[in-house]
Amino acid sequence: MASLSLSTKFTLYPNLTFLQFQYPNRPQRITFPINKKTQIGCSSTGQPHQQQRPPKKKKKTLTDGDKGVDPVGFLSKFDISHKQFAQFLRERHKALKDLTDEILTRHMNLRDMSSGYEILGLHRHPEHREDYMEWAPGARYCALVGDFNGWSPTENCAKEGHFGHDDYGYWFIILEDKLRNGEKPDELYFQQYNYVDDYDKGDSGVTIEEVFKKANDDYWEPGEDRFLKNRLEVPAKLYEQIFGPNGPQTLEELEEIPDAETRYKAWKEQHKDDPPSNLPSYDVIDNGKEYDIYNVVLDPVSQEKFKAKKPPLPYWFETRKGRKAWLKKYRPCIPHGSKYRVYFNTPSGPLERVPAWATYVEPDADGGQAFAIHWEPPPELAYKWKNARPKVPKSLRIYECHVGISGSEPKVSSFSDFTEKVLPHVKEAGYNAIQLIGVIEHKDYFTVGYRATNLYAVSSRFGTPDDFKRLVDEAHGQGLLVFLEIVHSYSAADEMVGLGLFDGTNDCYFHTGKRGHHKHWGTRMFKYGDLDVLHFLLSNLNWWITEYQVDGFQFHSLSSMMYTHNGFASFTGDLEEYCNQYVDRDALLYLILANEILHALHPDIITIAEDATFYPGLCEPISQGGLGFDYCVNLSVSEMWSSFLENVPDHDWSMSKIVSTLMGNKNYADKMLMYAENHNQSISGGRSFAEILLGEIREGSPDKEKLLLRGCSLHKMIRLITMTIGGRAYLNFMGNEFGHPERVEFPMPSNNFSFSLANRRWDLLANEGLHRNLFTFDKDLMKLDENERILARVLPSIHHVNDNSMVIAYIRGPLLFVFNFHPTDSYEGYRIGVEEAGEYQLVLNTDERNYGGQGLLKDDQYSRTTTSQRSDGLRNSLEVPLPSRTAQVYKLSRILRI
Repeated sequence: MASLSLSTKFTLYPNLTFLQFQYPNRPQRITFPINKKTQIGCSSTGQPHQQQRPPKKKKKTLTDGDKGVDPVGFLSKFDISHKQFAQFLRERHKALKDLTDEILTRHMNLRDMSSGYEILGLHRHPEHREDYMEWAPGARYCALVGDFNGWSPTENCAKEGHFGHDDYGYWFIILEDKLRNGEKPDELYFQQYNYVDDYDKGDSGVTIEEVFKKANDDYWEPGEDRFLKNRLEVPAKLYEQIFGPNGPQTLEELEEIPDAETRYKAWKEQHKDDPPSNLPSYDVIDNGKEYDIYNVVLDPVSQEKFKAKKPPLPYWFETRKGRKAWLKKYRPCIPHGSKYRVYFNTPSGPLERVPAWATYVEPDADGGQAFAIHWEPPPELAYKWKNARPKVPKSLRIYECHVGISGSEPKVSSFSDFTEKVLPHVKEAGYNAIQLIGVIEHKDYFTVGYRATNLYAVSSRFGTPDDFKRLVDEAHGQGLLVFLEIVHSYSAADEMVGLGLFDGTNDCYFHTGKRGHHKHWGTRMFKYGDLDVLHFLLSNLNWWITEYQVDGFQFHSLSSMMYTHNGFASFTGDLEEYCNQYVDRDALLYLILANEILHALHPDIITIAEDATFYPGLCEPISQGGLGFDYCVNLSVSEMWSSFLENVPDHDWSMSKIVSTLMGNKNYADKMLMYAENHNQSISGGRSFAEILLGEIREGSPDKEKLLLRGCSLHKMIRLITMTIGGRAYLNFMGNEFGHPERVEFPMPSNNFSFSLANRRWDLLANEGLHRNLFTFDKDLMKLDENERILARVLPSIHHVNDNSMVIAYIRGPLLFVFNFHPTDSYEGYRIGVEEAGEYQLVLNTDERNYGGQGLLKDDQYSRTTTSQRSDGLRNSLEVPLPSRTAQVYKLSRILRI
């Protein structure tokens, strides 16, 4: 059995051996080991031969391939007993194995399954041509139309008999480069060109005949190429022997032809005195049995010698010419920047569509149908990467951004604007990653990018593919990881630019009927059980990492895809709700494959799950029954804070609810990505926390200073406790770190397409005041995490939660966090228990004046010493001054041994 021998092995589960991977940026070496002797059949006996049956293979048991795999492992880990859900996990595990087997019947391995972008779409071929491939099983005819061929639907089409269409619905079109006037076709039919370098080995002046002669001389040993050079030698001898002048003249003179055994013995007798030779041996190894055409064993020495020979492929590249020779002889069939679409003839009539695998798409200037743009800049203009990917930190401080609204001016900002203006701010603010939303091409700007139309294209309204590469490269140069929010949970229903009715049928990429439509958002739902749809989606993930070097993904709205009700149902927490008839098992299998493939091909990749239902096992290993994500978003936190700020008086805030919501399910708290507010609070018709806290304060109001102090204090405290009490990742939306005073409103018909609120007020940071103070606090908070590794530490020990005094305290590593949420009560000496006796130094105080506070604590109050009085169940305690609506962080600076 042939198997891949690659530098980095990967199996879907730890001990399965049916799949092996290698990183795509390293050359692959494929070997085909042969474990059995090669047997060739021929027979010299008069008896009818019987073909030997292959030996029976040992039946593979479940335990043989599943060592180390437990489909219900995480249930046992957390001591969860639920028979129905456990059975669902086992059945899902079996379905995953069946799906993988089905995939491997069509693809060499799962890397091949997730690399469709290498052949689908429009690609330049070394043999002076462009190849185009598209999946459209419902089409009857396929052609490529564009300004390069006058939009003709007949000039460049898939031709029958030229691999134009296969049984799976893939169409293949070859577009030949055009000879320039006065140029002759290449002498070599398969002449190759190097489109990057000006010159290659084929430009050296060596003729093709000389290259091939050198290849033959080096490949064949003396005498081995005898019949290669004289192809007619054997037929000529046979012809002369039978029909020549010395041959038999009548049928009677034509003797009976001896059997194979007799002729072989005669040949051996004739050549018994031949001198030793390096030529392959033609001896047949005889074990004393009758000759059987199915059991002829070749000479093992000659066989191994032949196997060791490498094909003379390097000599083939001796004929490859450079870019200058290509441009001199040919004109590109599709010049860089050409507009094109794919033309289908379908049962519904002719259609023109934007190719599904297009990498650059622009809307028509007159509001008509969009078109793809062929992006193939010359080497001197193509972007060249400068910076390596940063090392993945142990904790993530993510800055969430939208490129279009990142500028101060009322317009759509570009990738270049973002690179030059926003990236330096993110670096100064102390974050170590950015998460971009709305980057993937989408038709309507006001949808924030969630109704994606072209999953392989960056949004043209922000710039070109090379502009986005520069953004990612510059971010890496500043030590920032780059994450994309990917939307594979649904797709835009648009037919003119998206995938809706792509090939004229309703079930190409999406489900038919009600299941193919989101119940509330008007979008289409992918058909995750279809291998070609999986091929498209898995390749899309790999494409963004390979082509644009992004470092991870946040999977948007998983509940929309994991349930047939799209997550719009009441959840009580009963595990039956996660395995009933409304669960889309195909979608779960896709997520498992996506995580396993991404982490195998790119070990440092980060995947984040956004699921409002907290599906069990989101961040558990796949081998233990989980879905394999690195982090999951705690969506309840922002909802809690919004509810408190808008609906609950300050005196009625529940400290117990705050802690329980922030911690969430303790089994998964370590993998939680926390945020007080993200773009949802600012964009989706809502208000940012700063707008809620500070937006209603009127100039000249008698309570202005008091309201400003309240808003500033709560803004800082909410961020501090949200970041430090949870898991290893924290996120903040662009501008919220300095209390952006306005919501985001994209241009749309309801506001007469105004850009007045579709920007960020960076100018607020230029002057001293409230917003500069909030930014200073947020920057010092990020610096505290960088220095003390807060997020990277184990989860905190929460030992003090008092709803009456409205005080929360917890310990994380050497740090003690104390919060007083009481709107009026301050405490001169509030006792908090600690485990270690010693001196504690105040390292962060939300009430400092440079943070917009009152500065009530004096210098001599910044250092506190423990007493041996027990408190909160701990051996020692501290008395700390706690002004109202303030928070403090103490660090154990010196341990006292008693």
